[in-house]
Amino acid sequence: MSGGEVAGILVAVFWAILVSFLAVVLVRLAQVLKATTKLVADVSAQAVPLLGEASATVRSAQTQLERVDAIASDVQEVTSNASALSSTVASTFGGPLVKVAAFGYGVRRAIGRKDAAEPRRTVIVGRTLPSARRGRKRGRGGKG
Repeated sequence: MSGGEVAGILVAVFWAILVSFLAVVLVRLAQVLKATTKLVADVSAQAVPLLGEASATVRSAQTQLERVDAIASDVQEVTSNASALSSTVASTFGGPLVKVAAFGYGVRRAIGRKDAAEPRRTVIVGRTLPSARRGRKRGRGGKG
């Protein structure tokens, strides 16, 4: 065997190894592409019904929101009616009740002054004080 023949055999062996390696890579690539195709098909098969359910859920939520909106408008109307009723009751009964309370307070004061009309005198450490100064209550500020 000459040097050219040995070189030819080496090149042929190298090409055989390279072709075998590329064949294995192509076979694995084909398997990956098949698995990817199957995965995409499965995902699309599951996604279509899922999107339909999501659409139905959104429609149901829209219906519920319309109901809640109706309820909120009814509550707003009830609130405004209650406010109107409250102001009507306050204007109808508030003024006369204040007048009755003021009259009752005036009557109590008048009766209380009538009882206190007789001057009472109290002796404190040898002094006599009028009842008006002795019986006064102090207010919040601490003054007379």
